[in-house]
Amino acid sequence: MIEFLQKGGILVAPILFCSVLGLAIFLERLIRFARLNIAGDGFLEKLVQHMKNGENHQAYEFASASGTPLGRILVQAMEVKDQDRETIDTVINHATDGEIRSLSRNIQALATIGNVAPLLGLLGTVLGMIKAFMVIQQMGGKVNASVLAGGIWEAMLTTALGLAVALPTMVAHSYLISRVDTFETRLQDGTVSFIKALTRKSS
Repeated sequence: MIEFLQKGGILVAPILFCSVLGLAIFLERLIRFARLNIAGDGFLEKLVQHMKNGENHQAYEFASASGTPLGRILVQAMEVKDQDRETIDTVINHATDGEIRSLSRNIQALATIGNVAPLLGLLGTVLGMIKAFMVIQQMGGKVNASVLAGGIWEAMLTTALGLAVALPTMVAHSYLISRVDTFETRLQDGTVSFIKALTRKSS
């Protein structure tokens, strides 16, 4: 297998590096999402109950200790809960954006890898074809079909390898983006419920 890949030229190495990097990013995000607990079972209900009972300090401590994205967002919201609605919304939106950026970390790199890998493969093919035609020229055009075919398939090896890396990488990117969108929806639902509870309390 190694000898087979070596025939693809110098660009096989960076393409393989792209595959390893892409796999590492995908696995890291998968583990992160698997461990992620957006709100926790009954988290929001317990928090709202504390607030209804006037236990603002307990609610703040409860959210701080949750260690969840929603908890961190609501901690910032409770710090300005006595401000006007616009201020509360601004703080919540800013905190939510920060959590989404954290969830999306390195995912864009997968899209970059998915775009770069086939281009590296194409470049490798072009370089291989140039070498093949240089050999033909050196032989004065007297070359049989087997020699020409051998040079061509070696040149096209990098394109096939680049596509083989790009396709699963783009699928992985789309999957992770969909997971982030799901988390974002859950965060928005949680903050809306919090604001409703805050409004009912103040009315």
